[in-house]
Amino acid sequence: MGRKLNVGKKAVEVGFNPDTKSKRVRASSRKNKRQQEPVLPKFLAGDEAETKKLSSHQKKRKKLALLKEAEKKAQKLAKQSNKKAKLVERQNQNKVNGRAKSKSKAEAEEEINGSASESDESFVEDDMNFKDDNADWLTPKKTGVQLHGSEDDEEMSEDEEMSGDEEGDDVSDAESEEEDEANLLPIERKAKKLRQKEVVDKQLAKEELDMNIKQTEVYKLPSGQDISRDSNLAPDLELLKQRIRDIMQVLGDFSSRRDSGTSRQSYVSQLRTDLCTYYGYNEFLMEKLMEIFPQDIIEFLEANEIDRPVTIRTNTLKTRRRDLAQALINRGMNLDPIGKWSKVGLVVYDTQVPIGATPEYLGGHYMIQGGSSFLPVMALAPQQHEKNLDMAAAPGGKTSYMAALMQNTGTIVANDKNKARLKAVIGNLHRMGITNSVITNSDGKDIIKYANNFDRVLLDAPCSGTGVISKDQSVKANKDEVDIAKCSQLQRQLLLTAIDCCDAKSSSGGYIVYSTCSILVEENEQVIDYVLKKRAVKLVSTGLDFGKEGFSQYKYHRFHPSLKHTRRFYPHTHNLDGFFVAKLKKLANMEGAADERVTDEPMAAEPMETVDSEPATETTKAAPKSKPSKSSPKKKQWNRLKKIEKMGRQKKLQSQETSGSTGNTSRKRKHLK
Repeated sequence: MGRKLNVGKKAVEVGFNPDTKSKRVRASSRKNKRQQEPVLPKFLAGDEAETKKLSSHQKKRKKLALLKEAEKKAQKLAKQSNKKAKLVERQNQNKVNGRAKSKSKAEAEEEINGSASESDESFVEDDMNFKDDNADWLTPKKTGVQLHGSEDDEEMSEDEEMSGDEEGDDVSDAESEEEDEANLLPIERKAKKLRQKEVVDKQLAKEELDMNIKQTEVYKLPSGQDISRDSNLAPDLELLKQRIRDIMQVLGDFSSRRDSGTSRQSYVSQLRTDLCTYYGYNEFLMEKLMEIFPQDIIEFLEANEIDRPVTIRTNTLKTRRRDLAQALINRGMNLDPIGKWSKVGLVVYDTQVPIGATPEYLGGHYMIQGGSSFLPVMALAPQQHEKNLDMAAAPGGKTSYMAALMQNTGTIVANDKNKARLKAVIGNLHRMGITNSVITNSDGKDIIKYANNFDRVLLDAPCSGTGVISKDQSVKANKDEVDIAKCSQLQRQLLLTAIDCCDAKSSSGGYIVYSTCSILVEENEQVIDYVLKKRAVKLVSTGLDFGKEGFSQYKYHRFHPSLKHTRRFYPHTHNLDGFFVAKLKKLANMEGAADERVTDEPMAAEPMETVDSEPATETTKAAPKSKPSKSSPKKKQWNRLKKIEKMGRQKKLQSQETSGSTGNTSRKRKHLK
């Protein structure tokens, strides 16, 4: 057993292995190589030795076998999922077509037995394809211990794989259709399974949703005891909000979700009470808003809780919007154009400097103005070299915009009743570089006595402010029916005066624009409809590409069909303050149209001389004696003008009382002519 070295020979006898009964021989060299690791028997080496001793060809065959097994399992799962989907589809079809009752029990049992047999076959196939890694050394060996897998074992494994393949190839016609699926990639097969699973899940989810809707579709209002108990406690906002949502859903589908013993009026009254409590409105205003917004009342109320974005208007007399935007961005403002409908507006999102204290603002390059205030001037579209009137000019934003469109040509009369607010008008016009404006302080109803024959008239009438609640939250609780009636009466008088001031024979004009920051019908459509009956005017298009049409039908009211030309703007749809814009075209200068006015004659050099066109009485004759000189202060002239106006009104009332109904019929005949 010792080592025997022959120096002259090519090989060296190293040792003897009793298991293999052979000698290991290695090449001779000066330095012997490292001794190889000992070869252990298979039952001692374990799985690691087996994997290491496999040849490359054996490894490939093993991988192919594993892939085939995985494909078979995937095909089985696909079959089962397809069968489940088909069963679900059949059940749904039977439910829809009413065939579920006609289906016999025998067919159902056959389907169940068929599925059970298929499942048994799948279990049998799994048993046939089952393999155990320890089966080699658990089975008894015919000969002694084998160190490596012999060629016979490899041939047996190949035969088993071939037999398994032959069994897999024997498929039915239904399985032949699934062979195409086997050619797909593993990812595609998984995606297909997921799609099938999603279809089944959607059907189940739909059935559950239908069941839940059927259980909760009827909503009952709280009882009187619950309401009285809650009234004594602080309101639970979360409970109110949920109840508001539930009632809105019931009103959306009232026929199927109503309580049998509850009327629609009960639901509406409860909804109105909850909205008043949650948002802080009075019942009168909330009722008006619910009539205007029956579907999206909650969106409107939520929009009123959020401030509108700050907007500025570029003064085109001094700069361009692009240059102004670049200058303000350099100063730390984040802004964007207000929209495609305006070429001068910018929206300021945030700023690092005060908007009203920049050098550009002090230099008159821009005006801080709401986006909705652009709309009346855009609808008026003043032209160069015209004589225009702004009846309610304060604080001067619309007047300066008109002057910019007219390029400082022509004449603009900017009037306002409040003398304190005229200071802001004067300051803004000077800052913006306006040179074609004349500022007057007079009541809009009396301005016709000394100024008329205008080409275009703009009336941004005073209103209740229901469109700008986000700026003034006091409107929620302060406005009532009396306030709305007063505003409506004042707006009618101002609009009649504006029409009388306009010249129908103007070559380029004859237009009147009426606008309010209110959304109530009493201040908008009703005023326009009243004016259409009293004056020779018609409604024309405003030229605004966006906005909702005005109401031609509202509750029991039926207005003139041309009111569709008016435009309404809402905070929750246009992200602007609530606004109403109407454009009128004067058709004729009617004689005696201004029955409520003192005079209808054009303005003279001295307004005092042409205040009253009727024959002078004893009271009016005394007035010219105290006629002020040209050097007298303007205040005295205005005071005397007001006194004469009062005397003229009294005389008019007396004449109307004596004339009676004859005067009304004559006026109607003239209007028809």
